[in-house]
Amino acid sequence: MGLEGKRIGFGLTGSHCTLERVMKALETLVASGAEVVPVVSLSVAGSDTRFGQAQKWLSRIQEITGRKPLASVVEAEPIGPKRLLDAMVVAPCTGNTLAKVAQGITDSPVTMAAKGTLRNGRPVVLSPSTNDGLGLNAKNIGLLLATKNIYFVPFGQDNAVEKPTSVDAHLDLLVDTVEAALVGRQLQPVLREWRRSG
Repeated sequence: MGLEGKRIGFGLTGSHCTLERVMKALETLVASGAEVVPVVSLSVAGSDTRFGQAQKWLSRIQEITGRKPLASVVEAEPIGPKRLLDAMVVAPCTGNTLAKVAQGITDSPVTMAAKGTLRNGRPVVLSPSTNDGLGLNAKNIGLLLATKNIYFVPFGQDNAVEKPTSVDAHLDLLVDTVEAALVGRQLQPVLREWRRSG
């Protein structure tokens, strides 16, 4: 299928240690021909961490996509009523964001963009990166796996010995997952042995 002519939302949430890898996936998505609309969580927009200052990430996102990221609920709200997106990606998708999407909570730009996309019957692709994916958030992943128009970038345990409940997505499969989601198919297998990629 290919993504030329498709408008894809790309929401980044606060798994700050994953942001560098996500930038490469974002570049790949743009290179696929998609028009990418970036959306950032309040954490990404406003937190300076040991992984980089917020302004550094915002500048990188704008440089890659050619668009200033939507950084408020008010900016993201028109996505639904104006039917602005063909699909929405959330990468990295933190445990906090997984829980909010599972429960229909829309208190951030990214969750608002996801809700607006779902409202239009269009796919939302989640790329989990969370230390509690097989812990407290396992129930939310299970719920979302069974939710119409929700798709997952395949994921696995990224450090089963030291962090047995942690999961991380295979970012090199992000574009393939979006292409499959746009025709209503979950890329399989969802659970894969984890290796550093993307």
